[in-house]
Amino acid sequence: MELKDILAISGQPGLYKYVAQSMRGVIVESLTDGKRMNASATARVSALTEISMFTEGEDIALADVFTNIWNYTEGKEAISHKESADKIEAEFAKVLPEYDRDRVHVSDMKKCFAWYNILVKAGFTEFKLPTNEVEESEE
Repeated sequence: MELKDILAISGQPGLYKYVAQSMRGVIVESLTDGKRMNASATARVSALTEISMFTEGEDIALADVFTNIWNYTEGKEAISHKESADKIEAEFAKVLPEYDRDRVHVSDMKKCFAWYNILVKAGFTEFKLPTNEVEESEE
């Protein structure tokens, strides 16, 4: 399972693994309970590899934020997304000190930690962005 196959669906809690295309959308499988469902074509579905976080400089890919959390926690689960806002902010500042304090909200941080913990429980140990095949053939 690769990070490019992991999806977030607007209005649905948790993360989902892409299974197949269907007539009315995509078939996905929950990473938390393994149940399959159809995500309709009208649902906002985002691959985790397409999401980034605002920083003081250039935006950073969510995969890189997950890698920072992995390194900080030494591969263990991160702080619970149910902790207080102050604890969440303090912990997030440790893993991404250059985050944009005006545009990254506590709700974004909570979602980031919740998603990271789901991925770790699902067995993820690396959070790589897909490489462009053209770049690989030129190397």
